[in-house]
Amino acid sequence: MDDLRDLTCGKNAALVIFAFLQADCQSSDFNTALLSLGKEFNLTRDINCDEKTTDSQDRDVECDGYLPTSITGSLADLQPLVDLQWPRDRAEAADIQEVARELREIAQHFEENIVNQATRNLRRNLSNSTSDQFKDHLAREVERVMREGVGLEHSPEERVFMALTLTLVKGVCTHAPGLLRSLFTSALECITSVWTS
Repeated sequence: MDDLRDLTCGKNAALVIFAFLQADCQSSDFNTALLSLGKEFNLTRDINCDEKTTDSQDRDVECDGYLPTSITGSLADLQPLVDLQWPRDRAEAADIQEVARELREIAQHFEENIVNQATRNLRRNLSNSTSDQFKDHLAREVERVMREGVGLEHSPEERVFMALTLTLVKGVCTHAPGLLRSLFTSALECITSVWTS
């Protein structure tokens, strides 16, 4: 996996980003926003296989004389179990998971105070701008931190760039889940532009 080019374009890049953001998700609001985003981008699938039944279905009378009951309504507030829609090629799916894992490992080595300051800067800049400007703010903040150094000079620059980008997106969206959709798109554009330039 020395060359990430195939894994950082199109739907594969979205899957890498989604897998990175989904790992160790502690905030229920962020998790809800992530699930919604996954459905919107068709990156997730329901692994419960619990298709909703309509009232017109299953109207048979049980042997006790009562209509069959469903607990689906009472479970509506529980989070559905979802899984990523991996490519059909198992090797490609394994590569995507491996890239996301490697990026998380790189992200663990960032100094906490650097990431916290960069996250605050990004959040402040985003609060005063439109979503059209999110990509520029994200790219500038990542470039600023990369210039100052993150202490990972031994790691490939592209991977550090990706890990830092996704770490900042996750840091901001954990506190402001409403920004996830726009920042996800901005991160996707940033990451794919690195590989096309």
